[in-house]
Amino acid sequence: MSQAPSTPRPRPEPDLPDLSEGWGEQRSRLRKDLRRLDVLFFLICTLVGLDTIGSVAAQGPEGLTWMAILAPAFFLPYGLLVAELGSAFPVQGGPYVWTRLAFGRLAAGVNQLLYWISNPVWVGGSLCIIALTTWEEFFTPLPGLWKYAAGMLFIWGGALAVVQSVRIGKWVPIAGAVARIVLLGFFLVSVAVYAVRHGVHALPAGDFTPTYTGFVALVPVLIFNYVGFELPSSAAEEMRNPRRDIPLSILRSGLAALLLYGGPVLGILFVLPGERIGSLGGFIDACKAVFTVYGGSIAADGTVTLTGAGAVFGGVAAAGLVVGLLTSGVTWAMGAHRAQAVACADGAGPAWLGHISEKHGTPVRVNLLSAVLASVLFVVALNLTGGDGEKYFAAGLGLTICTTFISYVITFPSLAVLRRKYPAVPRPYAVPGGLFGARLVSALATVFVAFTVVVLVWPGFGVGWFGTAGSAADSLPESFAGQRLQYTLSQVVPLVLFVGIGLALYAAGARTRREKG
Repeated sequence: MSQAPSTPRPRPEPDLPDLSEGWGEQRSRLRKDLRRLDVLFFLICTLVGLDTIGSVAAQGPEGLTWMAILAPAFFLPYGLLVAELGSAFPVQGGPYVWTRLAFGRLAAGVNQLLYWISNPVWVGGSLCIIALTTWEEFFTPLPGLWKYAAGMLFIWGGALAVVQSVRIGKWVPIAGAVARIVLLGFFLVSVAVYAVRHGVHALPAGDFTPTYTGFVALVPVLIFNYVGFELPSSAAEEMRNPRRDIPLSILRSGLAALLLYGGPVLGILFVLPGERIGSLGGFIDACKAVFTVYGGSIAADGTVTLTGAGAVFGGVAAAGLVVGLLTSGVTWAMGAHRAQAVACADGAGPAWLGHISEKHGTPVRVNLLSAVLASVLFVVALNLTGGDGEKYFAAGLGLTICTTFISYVITFPSLAVLRRKYPAVPRPYAVPGGLFGARLVSALATVFVAFTVVVLVWPGFGVGWFGTAGSAADSLPESFAGQRLQYTLSQVVPLVLFVGIGLALYAAGARTRREKG
């Protein structure tokens, strides 16, 4: 027996463009079960990425400087942008709907495919490899087929959570947000205890000086940790009051993210020597080091051994980190998959992918397809890198960020376009400064993500130009040192393939487009 929706589905307001024609039956299966606090936890789980803390810390104190600079230069304009779009156009599908209204179905459809497919790339890539590395660091090695089995368990465990109804599924980001607050809070307390007993590494003031070389190395991961505000808007019609809750949740989660992310980076720099901070294991290694205050020791060569309470706390923290990683993937999937289902129901893809489950009220088909893709990418990437975790991590994280940010290059300008095209739509929150203000925040956010795509495809772009110090070759990930062509191909080839898939899906939606007229 199928479960009836908790409340009837309202029609869009008269002055809000109606994109629901042709999928009214699917829309009727959505359930309004997201409250304001749920949205806040959703965003905290989205913004505070545990997989890139080590990448920022690996660049030294300069990472904190650029984090502080990018907060007003990118994070604030981006938050203002999404607050207006999310409250003015609270329609299921969020980013897809905004770009569809601004630039048409074809551009929005291919753009949405890039936004969606970045999730299986991320889950099967950097999230999975950090989870496996954490398990091996704190529990037991995963030789041979065990590594594949553990990866599949991670991917499909997340898929099982994503397919659940909103009423059940919303507890995943809630658990993820709590796990982050507890894990990162306990880590910072432990750093303080460690500092009292053993002292900390000095951080010379000169190391905080911002440089262009540091900027091109840091901007991808820093901005990646500043994005995700738009995800709840993908489930706007499952929220009790999106016009009110989206702007408020953006403000509160943004402040929480700055504290929860900056503190651990500073803690890692205090605890570990610079030469021992790696992109993949930086946070893991720092946790092991500080937990020696509860039991354990650090050898002269840096090897950490945890004993007694230290081993217990280490195991609990490792479990919390794996939960945090899993919930990151699940929370992003909950938003990105819904937007992809709306795109397919609208004719930007095959109609069968736009199906909403009567039982769960979620796009189960998109969810399962994403898990299949993540599994395939996990197996292929693990084999192509020969089991090299650092290389796998660098390529997977770079591709995730690049794919997501290319979609933002299209989505962010939609703010200024929709201000002009739909001036009569009520805007409970509007970017200050009128049309000029809208254009300014759109331009700032778009320029930053576009530049990030360039430096991801070609690390070190601009280094050594116009008298800047450094060599572009040094900006390559350490695991790809001297292998620029191999790294660039690891980014460009999948991107070309993804665009081709987007065009193919759009072609498959021809029948739906004809029926919608």
